[in-house]
Amino acid sequence: SEFGQRVAKRLADEQIAWLATVDGSGTPQPNPVWFIWDGETVLIYSQPNAPKLRNIAVHPVVSLNFQANDEGEDVIILTGEAAIDPTAPPSNLHPEYRQKYARGTVQIGMTPESLAAEFSVAIRVTPTKVRGF
Repeated sequence: SEFGQRVAKRLADEQIAWLATVDGSGTPQPNPVWFIWDGETVLIYSQPNAPKLRNIAVHPVVSLNFQANDEGEDVIILTGEAAIDPTAPPSNLHPEYRQKYARGTVQIGMTPESLAAEFSVAIRVTPTKVRGF
């Protein structure tokens, strides 16, 4: 569908998405994240002490949201389950991730190796539903 094509394009092209987890009090906790889409799951790398990891451990249902356009349209929200993925390669050994964020890595004053060391925990989100307009 046309909407499905827009979702696929945003998953491939967007640099930042908002990952919303839920904390222990039930409060949504959105955070901007870098990500890579492999056609079935979204891979995100996190700092090891980030609250989102504690939130996912207790409540793995998350949403991944893309910024709307200037007119408040092109809204895309994925919901699904998140889990720590100990089998994912470090980001500096993930060719697609490294290529996608090469410029961003330099802009934040890091190298691929320092980025992988700081953001060392892989989170894999498996979408179960998509909605938007």
